[in-house]
Amino acid sequence: MARILGIDPGSLFTGWGIVDQDGSRLSRVASGVIRTGGEEFVQRLRVIARETAALVAEFEPTEVAVERAFVHRNADSALKLGHARAAAICGTFGRELPVFEYAPRDVKQAVVGGGAASKEQVQHMVALLLALPPGLQADEADALAVALTHALRRPMNQKLAGLLPAKRSRRR
Repeated sequence: MARILGIDPGSLFTGWGIVDQDGSRLSRVASGVIRTGGEEFVQRLRVIARETAALVAEFEPTEVAVERAFVHRNADSALKLGHARAAAICGTFGRELPVFEYAPRDVKQAVVGGGAASKEQVQHMVALLLALPPGLQADEADALAVALTHALRRPMNQKLAGLLPAKRSRRR
């Protein structure tokens, strides 16, 4: 069985979701949103890292899946998103967990079936796939979608890992 922590990073709202995968069976363990408030940016990053570390300690995931940052029209927004993403990933380092990254388009494709799906479509499909009542917050649903994407791709990733030769160090 795998326990996957999915993270949808943001500097004000970071969504998180924990999904258990037992064979083809998927179930939501917990989910929510880390709210950083209007504090100074560096303090928001501290909150993200601290709260992510607390989630890892409480729920003991075996793997982490994070939504990859995409390029914004506003460079400052893209940098802030990248920093928030890094803070969330750093929050998982205490347990040496494997971290996997998925592009937003890949998450939508895996969960909804189309890479241009709307937030509402993602929310609906996450609720449907995990047998949850409607009304998930968008950031929470996005984080669960990232976890689901990883769960759906795990079998193929494991097969591919077995096919690739181990990397050898090169000496000079």
